[in-house]
Amino acid sequence: MATDNETRDRVRALVKEVLANAEGVDAKPAESYPKRLVVNSLQERSEKDFDRDESAKSLITEDDLRGLEQGARLRVDAAAKFTPLADDLVKEKGLVLIKKQSRTALTKIRSVAIGCDHGGFETKEKLKHHLADLGVSVRDFGTNSKEAVDYPDYAHAVAKAVSENQADAGIIIDGAGIGSAMTANKVPGVRAAACYSEALARNSREHNGANVLTLGSGQNSFEEIKNITTAWLSTELTEERHKKRVGKIDNIEKQYKR
Repeated sequence: MATDNETRDRVRALVKEVLANAEGVDAKPAESYPKRLVVNSLQERSEKDFDRDESAKSLITEDDLRGLEQGARLRVDAAAKFTPLADDLVKEKGLVLIKKQSRTALTKIRSVAIGCDHGGFETKEKLKHHLADLGVSVRDFGTNSKEAVDYPDYAHAVAKAVSENQADAGIIIDGAGIGSAMTANKVPGVRAAACYSEALARNSREHNGANVLTLGSGQNSFEEIKNITTAWLSTELTEERHKKRVGKIDNIEKQYKR
């Protein structure tokens, strides 16, 4: 009987050893899918243009800066004031201050033609409320549900409204923002830009004179889309060197008009 018990114990020990050695041999790592498309590797440090957002505060203290690394980017209200200690920390850490655009910064774009395909419908509906809060007049060219449609139809309608001066600017939303930009840029007088960050939005206006903004509902959160839109609406083409280059874009278009 003792011999049988010893045999069972040895078998159990052997099974445990085999299982321990085999653990993880055939295990496959969990698949990880990107939440969004990374376009042109533009995200150098993070998906945001800042590391910390303190723009809701009118007074920044040293406590608000705790934990920030050297050279970190801090978003603050344009009118925010700093305590003396906070001011010293900004200098010591070399913090980059990013001023939040105020709603009163909207000086030129007062009316917007907006459109989307089925993938951008929900985002369009929410964005219209944001535009209204900014004091922008909105003309909606559809679509009006999540039923599948063809994005070129709606991108064309918005671009045509901008080309014919029915609106100061246009905003088009589809899944990625690329197809709508391609469509809109076929319409004379339209300079459409697909933007995935506030920096790109400002650049497209300040450097390229974009008059149509295209957005990807699958590429950004709604909060990011709100910030991108506000930055785009708040920026103007003012410098002569940029105006000259935009003029060359327009001249190229004229060469191919029939």
